Amino acid sequence: MIVWINGAFGAGKTSTARELVDLIPNSTLYDPELTGGFLDLLLPQKRRDEVDDFQDLPMWRRMVVDTAAALLAEVGGVLVVPMTLIRQEYRDEIFGGLAARRIEVRHVVLAPDETILRARLDSRAAGEDDPEGAERARQWCHARIEPFRHALGWLAADAYTLDNSALTPAETAEAVAEAVHAGLAAPCGIVQTPEPTGETLAAGVLLFDEQDRFLLVDPTYKPGWEFPGGVVEPGEPPARAGMREVTEEIGIELDAVPRLLLVDWERPQPPGYGGLRLLFDGGRLPSAEADRLVLPGAELRGWRFVTEDEAAEMLPPVRYRRLRWALRARERGTVLNLEAGVPVG
Repeated sequence: MIVWINGAFGAGKTSTARELVDLIPNSTLYDPELTGGFLDLLLPQKRRDEVDDFQDLPMWRRMVVDTAAALLAEVGGVLVVPMTLIRQEYRDEIFGGLAARRIEVRHVVLAPDETILRARLDSRAAGEDDPEGAERARQWCHARIEPFRHALGWLAADAYTLDNSALTPAETAEAVAEAVHAGLAAPCGIVQTPEPTGETLAAGVLLFDEQDRFLLVDPTYKPGWEFPGGVVEPGEPPARAGMREVTEEIGIELDAVPRLLLVDWERPQPPGYGGLRLLFDGGRLPSAEADRLVLPGAELRGWRFVTEDEAAEMLPPVRYRRLRWALRARERGTVLNLEAGVPVG
């Protein structure tokens, strides 16, 4: 199990985590900031200069998951992780990766009053030996208070929120330990999708509204939007798998087997194994049907009908290329064969 302590810079995450490991039996402290420092030594300066925050490095997010899993495999028990996470897609990616390894996450957010938070940051900067460096750090932390406040909307729905304005680190740790023990800090509801061990076959389904827009869903367990669909189970017909996934994900039962639009071979890209990706035309979804869409809260957080241009801002590049060719295949009434997003044959 992981107890993830979130909060703005200056909220007391690290000091609380240090106290917490003394309160939770068989617990170990893991600070992902150390992983960020390690990347400073590994990456070329040019790559480091491209990001303002090491969290923006996909390598950091993968290493956090891998390091946490390796630590738990080595020492067992509970991992206490103090780390600010205010970008929901990064939370999805990290917590989804942990869930795929069957690692339960209890998410706690420390949310002191903003006035107290700013006073803590100023006090911490005043005690530094390097005044100029301390001032730069202070300004950096202050600039991130507003984004954190903006993120509190989804954080409050996802995590156990604790106002530690009047609490010492020891008292905050006691409150966190009690919340975990009492079940107030419940396991985070990120779907546990097992990681593939080899190439996979996946089926996606495009569903269109009366304006010829198509449906995208927003998974909680990985970044970016996606088509309804999923991995084809052993012995399952791909088109039927797409129909099953549509029913499981959005509660809609398709009346007819969807028509194949394209087959795309996705190349292996570690840690992924690649495989075949199929996209089907699920037909038009009348507005009355769309009104009955039901999302499983642990797996999907939202859905939207979008245009091709809108999808360019929502889909990862590999899925957007696949979508564009699927729409062309639908217009032409044909089936396309793609290799890594490029038509062949």
